[in-house]
Amino acid sequence: MRAGTASSVAGAVRLGTPVGRGVLATTILGSAMAFLDGTVVNIALPAIGRQFGTTLAGLQWTVTGYTLTLAAFVLVGGSLGDRFGRRRVFLIGVVWFALASLACGLAPSIGFLIAFRAVQGVGSALLTPGALALIQSVFHPDDRAKAVGAWSGLASIAGAAGPLVGGWLIEYASWRWIFLINLPLAAAVVAIALRFVPESRETTSGHFDVPGAVLGALGLAGVTYALVEAGAKGLGATSVVLTGLGGVVALVAFVLVERRSPAPMMPLSLFRSREFSAANALTLTAYAALGAVFFFFATYLQVVGGYKPLAAGLASLPTTIVMMLLSSRVGALTTKIGPRRLMTAGGALTAVGTLILATSGRHPNYWAHIFPALLVFSLGLVMIAVPVTVTVLNSTTVDRAGIASGVNNAVARAAGALAVAAFPLVIGLKGEGYAVPAELEPAFGKAMALAAALFAVSGVIAWFGIRDSVTRPTAERAVEEPQCTTCLPIGSPALEPDREPERSAL
Repeated sequence: MRAGTASSVAGAVRLGTPVGRGVLATTILGSAMAFLDGTVVNIALPAIGRQFGTTLAGLQWTVTGYTLTLAAFVLVGGSLGDRFGRRRVFLIGVVWFALASLACGLAPSIGFLIAFRAVQGVGSALLTPGALALIQSVFHPDDRAKAVGAWSGLASIAGAAGPLVGGWLIEYASWRWIFLINLPLAAAVVAIALRFVPESRETTSGHFDVPGAVLGALGLAGVTYALVEAGAKGLGATSVVLTGLGGVVALVAFVLVERRSPAPMMPLSLFRSREFSAANALTLTAYAALGAVFFFFATYLQVVGGYKPLAAGLASLPTTIVMMLLSSRVGALTTKIGPRRLMTAGGALTAVGTLILATSGRHPNYWAHIFPALLVFSLGLVMIAVPVTVTVLNSTTVDRAGIASGVNNAVARAAGALAVAAFPLVIGLKGEGYAVPAELEPAFGKAMALAAALFAVSGVIAWFGIRDSVTRPTAERAVEEPQCTTCLPIGSPALEPDREPERSAL
């Protein structure tokens, strides 16, 4: 077998070889596509709204259309990679994501954009679990930790550059380029992967929980549609009631299917663990609040504060920098003292930071209001996002750590989607109100206050629901630590596959 080609043996590749560098380049560039999308679309919402003359509901669906399909199918994406080949499914996800991005960039209407944002989410569900799984399966055991560290650090830099690059493109070119920029990235990923990345898959194959994935997607979509449309049509509208009830019925059916499935994508037995249940309840509240904060923040800065897109993108950099600098340190501290106090303090700090944002008013001064708010908020966020991953990994057996992490990741994404749908309804913002400073400013204050309440609830859940002993080694097992110590778990907690790829939990 020739060194430097995709014929290299999976599980034996060394980090310093041409193949090793090729695998890293493939996973870093592929992850960068998803990271960029997650950090720049919210900045583009005002420009998209102006382009299409859309209501707030159109902007909500631009965000939730993507998040819903990603949340519904991300667990299936990992399972498909295990069976049909991790490189193959990863590349299918990359190409799928790129083609959907092209369609989004050329969208002639808001409806077209929303539809292909949902298609883009499916591609991300195939792509997202694949990067870390490829590294685990391809590299020699002695090099895996270094490879993961290099990947997570460099991919996080791409995420940090997202607001800068996205803001610049929106301000000096067009919002369409935040999608079109994915095309050259995808082309580079495919070319490098076909040459350097060896294929790997499970030696045994299991069942796919297709009914569970479909019911989960339908349930989330139905509830989300009802929440979004209720803002414009009212809670009593027939379409709102019917879709809401249909979504609830689909979610109930999802639970029943998961109870009976021989290979459920969300094993309900995981929730027998007190820590796992509490960690997911905390994730639901914290990431719902987080999704709402990011949905409103960039639009508020541009519409109310008069910020240009580039300045609005740069304004969020403190969060990214704090997460990058402190994630590994907070991870080490979590394993040393336990997650309970850290996550409780994190809930309090994020609540305080969000309340400071709520008082920014009609003329937000960056250094007097935004920067101190984001600094406190970011310190709290890193004290939630990293410990929750450690807690989830240690709340179940080693062979189920991967699926437990995947469930937690999906819960976070679903929470963000539901929050974006529900918050405008609760605070009374609808129609074109997002483009009117006099309407958006008080609505933003209410949204931040509601988000602060959810963050505070997450801290309470941590205090009463999490035990520090979950991160202490026992005779049966060592402490599981997250491999992605410098990842940016802003949209969701870090997605961690099984520690031993040959034993898939799906």
